[in-house]
Amino acid sequence: MTQLHPVEVVGVRVEMPSNQPIVLIKEIDGVRYIPIWVGAAEAAAIAFAQQDVKPPRPLTHDLMVSVLQSFDINLSSVHLTELKDGVFYSELLFRGGAAALSARPSDSIALALRLGVPILASEELFREAGIEIPDQSDDEVEKFREFLDQINPDDFSA
Repeated sequence: MTQLHPVEVVGVRVEMPSNQPIVLIKEIDGVRYIPIWVGAAEAAAIAFAQQDVKPPRPLTHDLMVSVLQSFDINLSSVHLTELKDGVFYSELLFRGGAAALSARPSDSIALALRLGVPILASEELFREAGIEIPDQSDDEVEKFREFLDQINPDDFSA
């Protein structure tokens, strides 16, 4: 089994000039980040969950949370597992030993934030897509923003 690292969602950013949303994940006890490209709707769902915004009608992820709770199904954690051919993969793990379900990382992250469950990223994923920022001084953060402005999803394709 691969080593898993607890991560936190730093936020949603927009990569320029393509205007492609990126979810930025940070290793909690480390200095590595993973940028994950997502769709606009998924980026909004993640941002809403981070900001505790409750829309007047449930979004898809809110509906999924209601379904899980209605059937007393408990999500225990989300695992961001790998990057294959430029595509990120994740799994939803449930309490009680139910099989792990494959899911898009954007959906997994949106659910994890709504339910307050841990998000873990594999060492393999950090090796494939991780970016190290050893010092979080303003200069380093600015360098990272400049880096994000210069990359695109094709940079992570095999």
